[in-house]
Amino acid sequence: MNKTKIEWTEETWNPTIGCTKISSGCKYCYAETMARRLQAMGVKGYENGFEFTLMPQRLEHPLKKKKPTKFFVNSMSDLFHEEMPLSFLDKIFDVIKQTPQHIYQILTKRENKMAEYFSDRSLPPNVWLGVTVEDRKSGLPRIKKLRDINASVKFLSIEPLLEDLGKLNLDFIDWVIVGGESGLKARPMKEEWVINIKNQCQQSGVPFFFKQWGAWGADSVKRNKKINGRILQGKIWNDYPTAAGISV
Repeated sequence: MNKTKIEWTEETWNPTIGCTKISSGCKYCYAETMARRLQAMGVKGYENGFEFTLMPQRLEHPLKKKKPTKFFVNSMSDLFHEEMPLSFLDKIFDVIKQTPQHIYQILTKRENKMAEYFSDRSLPPNVWLGVTVEDRKSGLPRIKKLRDINASVKFLSIEPLLEDLGKLNLDFIDWVIVGGESGLKARPMKEEWVINIKNQCQQSGVPFFFKQWGAWGADSVKRNKKINGRILQGKIWNDYPTAAGISV
C-alpha cells in the first residue's frame, strides 16, 4: 500500500503490477514509465519492469489497516488483465470482503473480462467499479458493459480525454472523473470537451470530479501540469458519490 498523489483516492493497492496496451489511452501509459524507472532503480518487485506480475505478498496489506481508507486497486496494472488467474482474482475479492471499512476503487479498460467475471459473482458493497473512457471508439462501449453490472457505485474515468465524446448516456452512472494527459508526449485536451461532459453531469445529477488539465492548459499552451492545475470555469470540481451508507 502506498500514499498517492492521485487526487480522487487516498492510497493505492497493487496486488499485481504490469500491463499491456489495448487502446489509444494506453499509448503513453504513466504506469509503464514509472515501472521502468523503478526497475532501473532496482526497486523490489519491479524486476520484470512492466510485465504482468502477481504480487501475492501484497494481498493481505489492507487487512492490516483498520482506519477506513479509499484504495485505488491496481494503479500499476489492470485487475482484469488477460493473464490474471481467476483464483488470484478471487483472493483479491476475498480480502475486499474481509475489510468492509475500506472503499476499493477498481478501474479497468477490459470491460469484457470484467463482465464475464461478475456474470456469476456478486460485488461487495464497498467496491466502486469503473471503466476508462478516453475516446468514442474504445471508451464509449465500455460504459454499457459497466451499466449492466450491479455495483454500489459505477464510475467513469475519462482520462486521458482525447476527443469530444459527444452525447453520453449517464443512466445508472454514479460518478465521472475527467483529466488531461501528462508527460512529454501528452496529447492536448480542449476545454470545450471537458465543459460538454461537466454540463451533462450537472443535467443528469451525476457528481463531477475534474482531476487535472495535464500537460496542456485550458489556453491550449503546453507547460508543467502543476502550473496548469485543476481550475475549470473558475473553480475546482471535487464532487464524490455516496453509496451503501459509506461516507466519503
